[in-house]
Amino acid sequence: RVYADGWLAWSADASLPVERLPRYQQLVHVGWLQDLLAGRTVEAPPAARRLLFHVNFGVPEEYADGHLPGALYLDTNWLEDPADWNRRSPGELDQALRSLGITTDATVILYGRDTEGDANEKWPGRRAGQIAATRAAMILRYAGVDDVRILDGGYDAWAQAGGALETAATAPMPVDRFGVEIPVRPEVIVDLPEAKAILAGPAAAALVSVRTWNEHIGRVSGYNYIGPAGRIRGDVWGNCGTDAYHMQHYRNVDNTMRPYPEIAANWAAAGITPDKHVAFYCGTGWRASETWFYAWLMGWERISVYDGGWFEWSADPEHNPIEIGDPNEPAVTSGAGTVTPGGNVVPSPAVSPA
Repeated sequence: RVYADGWLAWSADASLPVERLPRYQQLVHVGWLQDLLAGRTVEAPPAARRLLFHVNFGVPEEYADGHLPGALYLDTNWLEDPADWNRRSPGELDQALRSLGITTDATVILYGRDTEGDANEKWPGRRAGQIAATRAAMILRYAGVDDVRILDGGYDAWAQAGGALETAATAPMPVDRFGVEIPVRPEVIVDLPEAKAILAGPAAAALVSVRTWNEHIGRVSGYNYIGPAGRIRGDVWGNCGTDAYHMQHYRNVDNTMRPYPEIAANWAAAGITPDKHVAFYCGTGWRASETWFYAWLMGWERISVYDGGWFEWSADPEHNPIEIGDPNEPAVTSGAGTVTPGGNVVPSPAVSPA
């Protein structure tokens, strides 16, 4: 059947129920941003001090090739420590944010470039640009920026809509003070002890693996710099997409956010619900940051990212229990290693992530 009257008729009747994405204003659209940059009045206007960033991982050439008008460049390396890809120290974050002109009361709008490609393309890092933008968003919220927004669909949505691009760089205007002591929201990121505490209370918490099925069952590690394959014992599989650089399970075909009721329904089917403390993890926190951002948009309050992720956990299987194999198969216990489904045993000696 077809509901012929449509949304306009439904919304005109105050007695009929409606719902919306609770933090919808933090996910901005191309038309909204075009109006903002043109100086037109927009819904949910930003603060007087607003900054637009083109985000990626160490490929400034991509920014130079073309970016949105007035956009500054943000390299995720400035927010993450390359030793373990976790967030940088409070002091380092303070210095990085001040150098970019970011203050706690500024509106920061982020986007990335997600053009399809492979490792042999000119700038392979841009394949994960929109994930990089959500990674930056999560760390900025952790640090203390109150108004962080993401351009839905990123650079590609803008370009496909005919939005203007420029190649001239816009230099940031550094500030003397960020405005608050970092981190304002330490609960946004959890570390190894908190991750283990979450695993210990599955009735009230969930450690959600935002990884591919092949990563989940231990067929691949998912990264060229992580050797061990498998999953954290006791986690909940939250899916992601085809590999560590894609999030098809959470996006529409045009790379915009998948309708939030579908995301919430998929999570509920896996036991991931807003009444629990939900911590997302992946390899080193990027994909987990995108799902964190979607949960935040949906108004979930007790959400975190386990920053160390599989990289940290898998480096010490003697103390961090690991599983491999299909979790739907019968579990097998071995004195030589970890309890695993499908008869597979993870040896106890420590494994280098190299």
